[in-house]
Amino acid sequence: MIHFPILRWGEAYRSLETDTIHHCATGEPLAEVSQTNAGLIERDMRHAARARDVLREIHCAELLRMCARAADLFMNATLPVGDAAQTPDDFVRCQSGATGIPEHVCRMNMQKLHHVLTNLEAILNSLMRGLDFETLTRGYGMEHGLIRSYQANAPVLGIVLPSNSPGVHGLWLPIIPLQIGLVLKPGPQEPWTPWRMTQAFFQAGIPKQSIAIYPGGSDAGAAVLARSPRSLIFGSTATVERYRAEPTVRVHGPGFSKILIGDDEADHWEKYLDLMVTSVFINSGRGCINCSGIWAPCHTREIADALARRLGPIHPLPLDHPDASLAAFTVKGQAEAIHNDIEAALREPGTEDVTSKYRDGDRLVRADRCDYLRPTVVHCDSPGAAIAKKEYLFPFVSIVRCPQEEMIGRIGPTLVATAITGDEKFRRSLLDARNIDRLNVGPVPTTQINWLQPHEGNIVDFLFRARALQMPALEGVK
Repeated sequence: MIHFPILRWGEAYRSLETDTIHHCATGEPLAEVSQTNAGLIERDMRHAARARDVLREIHCAELLRMCARAADLFMNATLPVGDAAQTPDDFVRCQSGATGIPEHVCRMNMQKLHHVLTNLEAILNSLMRGLDFETLTRGYGMEHGLIRSYQANAPVLGIVLPSNSPGVHGLWLPIIPLQIGLVLKPGPQEPWTPWRMTQAFFQAGIPKQSIAIYPGGSDAGAAVLARSPRSLIFGSTATVERYRAEPTVRVHGPGFSKILIGDDEADHWEKYLDLMVTSVFINSGRGCINCSGIWAPCHTREIADALARRLGPIHPLPLDHPDASLAAFTVKGQAEAIHNDIEAALREPGTEDVTSKYRDGDRLVRADRCDYLRPTVVHCDSPGAAIAKKEYLFPFVSIVRCPQEEMIGRIGPTLVATAITGDEKFRRSLLDARNIDRLNVGPVPTTQINWLQPHEGNIVDFLFRARALQMPALEGVK
């Protein structure tokens, strides 16, 4: 059985306390994971500055080349996992079994991460608005004849990662070329991607002293956040509320992403049905960018029925089946709790589970060691329905009837909004809406990411601050 050690700035450390990850369908033990305590993290973080120091010895351009080599290693190589070795196929099987995500979806996420790593130079050029990489390394440079100075807010970025979707790892891949170290606390079922990616980095030449991995419980996550001058955390609405006022912590919570259909396109909704299905269903509905609400001024019952016809019959398949599309819930009781919450919300007048008439069975499907939730499409007569503000870790969407002029004020916080409209006044209002983060104007799936655009804020702006600098000796610096 694989053993995942703690990685203390590149050095493996085996803890006396371990946790075991089992295959969610077969019960087969997949890995033993060393567990970190807060005291060990506190001691190790005294050496965090060294992570940035070793990275600054390598030019950013070379780090980008190393990341490109790491992309191919991650995708194709047999890489160390603790004291064992793992092929790409073994990686997919283990990740799928631990997280409940179908194997072909795991491969799709591998390809997504490979794409990010191989295009990091273009991504960072966009996020840095064309600033010379050397300016961040030196702390100053010239831009359009003006002195520019930037200071790193932290030598490392601490990240508390989830287990629900491997695609989220794309958000931390640009950090190493910025010459900032990584402190990773993996999700309980998903140490696979951080470990494999780290080993690919090391084999590509990136210094081992630049990365630490601390698997463990909630106390390990809290220690990473407390000891990192800058950090990211993925979590629930409660997590978002807890850290909302912390300027050094960036929180990635539920997305509540939506498709908004304007008055001018509502009669043509059928043209966009495939876009709606993709936005709701791809990646088993687990991402914050998956659509959880479709808002329109009319034809909402027809839209709900059409979606329910497409999604309602879908049922669980074995994780290695090429057509498997539903992810399993591996945490005992989680799927049942979500099912019960939906049933309670559906008792409110004006709400209806439209998929119930297209399912050959219940929403909740119990297996021996895991559970599934089948796709659910709910119709809401008005935006005031409580279930219209819900989001869950499976293909779930509310179709909400709402006048166009009320939409922006009623949709609430929205990570991604796809606006299907040619109405210039409505488009202007959407551009000005502060409750929308990513805005797609036109028929773009909510799940289609442009990596050249910032996601929930610009990570470069989070890690570096612009400051005034006056140095007469800089005259003529290129």
